[in-house]
Amino acid sequence: MANERTTEDIVRDHLKSNAATDQVLEEQTSADPAIRKALAAASKSGAGGGKPEFILRDPAHPGLVIVVECKALRKHHESPKRDKPAAFAVDGVLHYMSHLSRFYDVIGVAVSGDRADDVLVSTFRQLRGSVAPEPLPSEDGVVDKLVPVPTYGRLLEFDPAVRARTQAELMAFSKTLHNYMRDHAKVAESEKPLVVSGILLALQDDVFKRNWPVYKPKDLGRELYQALAREVEAADLKQPKQRVMMAPYSFFETHPELTKTGRKGEEPPLRKLIQDIDEHVRPFIDTYHDVDVIGQFYGEFLRYTGGDKKGLGIVLTPRHLTQLFVRIANVGPRDTVVDTCAGTGGFLIAAMSQMDSYVPNDAKAQLGIRQHQLIGVEQQPHMFALAASNMILRGDGKANLYQGDCFDKEIQKALTKGVKKKHERPNIGLINPPFSQRGEGQHELDFAEALLDVLAPGGTAVIVAPMSCALEPHPARRRILEKHTLDAVMSLPNDLFHPVGVITCAMVLTAHQPHAGAPRPTWFGYWKDDGFVKTKDRGRIDLNNAWDKISEYWLDAYHNRRVVPGEGVSRKVTHEDEWCAEAYMETDYSSIAREDFEQTLREFAVFQMLRGG
Repeated sequence: MANERTTEDIVRDHLKSNAATDQVLEEQTSADPAIRKALAAASKSGAGGGKPEFILRDPAHPGLVIVVECKALRKHHESPKRDKPAAFAVDGVLHYMSHLSRFYDVIGVAVSGDRADDVLVSTFRQLRGSVAPEPLPSEDGVVDKLVPVPTYGRLLEFDPAVRARTQAELMAFSKTLHNYMRDHAKVAESEKPLVVSGILLALQDDVFKRNWPVYKPKDLGRELYQALAREVEAADLKQPKQRVMMAPYSFFETHPELTKTGRKGEEPPLRKLIQDIDEHVRPFIDTYHDVDVIGQFYGEFLRYTGGDKKGLGIVLTPRHLTQLFVRIANVGPRDTVVDTCAGTGGFLIAAMSQMDSYVPNDAKAQLGIRQHQLIGVEQQPHMFALAASNMILRGDGKANLYQGDCFDKEIQKALTKGVKKKHERPNIGLINPPFSQRGEGQHELDFAEALLDVLAPGGTAVIVAPMSCALEPHPARRRILEKHTLDAVMSLPNDLFHPVGVITCAMVLTAHQPHAGAPRPTWFGYWKDDGFVKTKDRGRIDLNNAWDKISEYWLDAYHNRRVVPGEGVSRKVTHEDEWCAEAYMETDYSSIAREDFEQTLREFAVFQMLRGG
């Protein structure tokens, strides 16, 4: 006769033999008061507390609870209406999930059957605060078998809904962090991103990570700076680079407010900053390696300042665009990628993530990508420090960061010839150059030309630039087309860099193949609607989850050079022509309704009346 205890033994053995590090496995009840409270009224019979077969917590995912319900017979797996929690495994686990999800993200596992090789498994997820459970998805479809415990947390974290919510929470925290640094720590605007990156890097140091809570306030800044120095030294940067990288972080030792205790013995601001960043930011950056977290904080901090939001012409490329441009450049696992205006390293991180996706289980190949296939150049010392810390946090790509001007002859020589045991000549370049710089040789197209010149023949460059570069005469336009081919130009959304009011485009060029000999005309895309919506508190976000579909459509249009009225057109152009879709594209009249036409006529009639025409 089937015995439910047998099913429980099967599940218990699996959870223990496929355990997460330091997992907490409990049966029937929990020592955690919050879980007990959530289950206090969750009895399957309608009276008293709920008692699931298993309650499991993974310290690596503190916001997640895994709950398991078992039945001995497969026929007792799920009722037609899922409304009999006492009698069916699926019904029971969904019942418990509805109570736990008020406070936690929950994964529920229903298991039926008393043979280990023939159990029936259904797995669900219900996000905190959501009203309904859903089957737990994976790369191979819905999860329908028992999997290792760490896999549950991984699948939940990389669920698009969880990722979007977690990133929104992180960006909301950035405002709180910004205000605290301004009001209590008295940190200068330029130092705020350095506080985040410096603390994240110091927390990589085992000694500092263990001991920062007990350091005396007067010693905390010095100990943090020394931890930073140890991490930078371990990164194998040459001494000149180490000095350049460490210089912007010196304020940790000297800033009087960071380690100042309050009148009533309150902890110094630096200790609270470490605690908050350790709690809110470090788990995110440890999980989502493809996100330029430092760059996102930099951009968010700019939104909260009242000064010049363009700073030194620096407008960081939004993450969804860095990922798109990496795919436009068709970055693969054997490519060598350079960003000669690296900023915080957003393009390099996007390229790293794309390259990793081709070798997901090959640690040696991924290490090679970080050590030899990512190159950055950054002139501003504080931005170089941010980029270097960003890369150190992700592995071993930092050694190929050059601190200096991308027009520097020595740097250009190193990029063009490659450096033995370091990197080859790059074949893909991705840049968002500084905008509106003044002075000879500082135009955005001058930066583009410098990038193209160092790329290997036949290499691909994707360049984000103000639309003026596509419209206005400039000597660099002729020089670029004499040596390189303009393959495509895409007009980008008008408010892409909100709140900075600059309209941009993306240019795709092939290096060292003169434009006059191009085998096909230049393709122009009209990419004005990326589905993102401006919000009051979160900037531009993919509020309606439209980006994935739009980006795939755009990529297909680009790679197939689709000519569609209102979307894309091909034209042979020279340096004297306009390089934008708007100049050549046919109007798509099919999208204009009769009401639009009548409204325009009414507006024109009113205009004529008001001007006395």
